[in-house]
Amino acid sequence: MTKVSRLLLALFVAGSVGPAVQAAEPVVTLKVHHQLPAHSVTQADLLKPWAEKITKESDGRIQFQFYPSMQLGGTPPQLVDQVRDGVADIVWTLPGYNSGRFPLISAFEQPFMSRSAEASSQAMWEFLQKHGQKEFEGMRLLATHVTDGALVHTTEKPIKKMSDFRGLKIRAANRTSTKLIALLGGTPVAMPVPQIPEALSKGVVDGAIVPWDVVPALKLHELVKYHTEMAPGQPALMYTTVIIAMNPATYDKLPADLKQIIDNNSGLELSRQAGHLFDTQVVETGHKLAKSQGNQIYVLPEDEQQKWMKVAKRLDQDWIKEVESKGYDNGAALLEDARQLVDKYSEQLPD
Repeated sequence: MTKVSRLLLALFVAGSVGPAVQAAEPVVTLKVHHQLPAHSVTQADLLKPWAEKITKESDGRIQFQFYPSMQLGGTPPQLVDQVRDGVADIVWTLPGYNSGRFPLISAFEQPFMSRSAEASSQAMWEFLQKHGQKEFEGMRLLATHVTDGALVHTTEKPIKKMSDFRGLKIRAANRTSTKLIALLGGTPVAMPVPQIPEALSKGVVDGAIVPWDVVPALKLHELVKYHTEMAPGQPALMYTTVIIAMNPATYDKLPADLKQIIDNNSGLELSRQAGHLFDTQVVETGHKLAKSQGNQIYVLPEDEQQKWMKVAKRLDQDWIKEVESKGYDNGAALLEDARQLVDKYSEQLPD
């Protein structure tokens, strides 16, 4: 090949490859931060499949880097500020860790609010679209969901009736559960989830009100002997609210087509999917682990649950007063709207 031929070939190759390289879209890597281990249901069965779907639909232009167990630093209550400040691009977190900062969403943590995480998760999404823009200013909500319904786990004796709470120190997650435990006759001890195993093993608490969700990660089934669930078909004791949120500046920097992919995989449907996961797979796993240890799962009779529900009704007024003290009008109407939305989505559940 002559020098001229080689030069022409080189120019041809450069001309054919160059524009393609220049036209290649940049890859965006989103940092996802949360408090749970990498093997948790939250990452392995919810966030990771969701991220993989987005990566596939974007032809690899959106990638995700997970930082479980608070690997980016800070504490779980700080996750809401980290996503606002851009420390993380996306967070999965519990607003309830920030006492008083998110009063509206806590409506869905009221005792005996719902019998289904799937229904509550969708109801919460619609409720916050209507009422919660101020509460979540500075972050872009991608989904809202609740974990599976909380139940009572105890070490030495089962909770079969309200009087069984007397003399027991029970771990509480937030102000609502603290008040509920006290109303039921127990002594509430507030602490973050990661501290529960040590507190149980050292006798600091006699039990904990938590969902099945945290049982595998904490190996809670190896630390307690008894699990008390609510009556079949009746509302759960309470739920824990969760948000998946994105930094708005990160979202705004995305090209329009990538924003659309994020939007298509967010919102009501993602909230529903998350709730369904916790209603089904999470509960089934918890039952299997408890039975593998020979633990007793006690199901509360409906008449006994009605007694608990009557006592817990007092907490409605506390919620109403709190949201009105935060500047919201007519807390009673807001709580009623939340309940009606739960009923709406409960009616859509398969039989």
